[in-house]
Amino acid sequence: MALTLPDIRHLFDTYGSMAYSGEPVTQLQHALQSAALAEDAGADEALVGAAFLHDLGHLLNLQGETPTARGIDDMHQYFALPFLRPLFSDAVLEPIRLHVDAKRCLCSIDAEYFSTLSADSVRSLKLQGGIFSDREAEEFLRKPFAQDALSLRRWDDLAKQPERNTPSLDHYIKLIERLSGRHFATKQAVQSLRKPN
Repeated sequence: MALTLPDIRHLFDTYGSMAYSGEPVTQLQHALQSAALAEDAGADEALVGAAFLHDLGHLLNLQGETPTARGIDDMHQYFALPFLRPLFSDAVLEPIRLHVDAKRCLCSIDAEYFSTLSADSVRSLKLQGGIFSDREAEEFLRKPFAQDALSLRRWDDLAKQPERNTPSLDHYIKLIERLSGRHFATKQAVQSLRKPN
């Protein structure tokens, strides 16, 4: 079943106050901070939208606070995709799908990266399959949107500051409305081109 844009707003309104997996921020704070960091870095709107929505799977597949402490990987990077696919393009969806593997890749290719991870990120890394081998990292880096996923991952890691100021939820809801509108218009245009004259 697809989500609607009001459904996404409802998820943040209802569950956004939940603690973000052992970190000193809520799910909503983490989403807003991730998106704000993307905007500050000059990312395009699709990647900002991905940063805002990348952990929506946690709100759809509720496992309580800090499921990693109980040995649970909620597979959140995949869980939200069927719900979001009708609304957004691959430029939004693929960085979401790849952001967990981006962590595994960064641990492989950046000698300093692992030391920057929070305790919960280290726990989840093990549950998510651990650090990529050199071959796995090379294969990841060849994927479309891999670089966007690496950027998203770094913003994700930084978006855990309880006092950080960000734009409002309304700001990012309007942004994803624009993204969804453009995706719908593109689908309509493609369908009209496929219709026989």
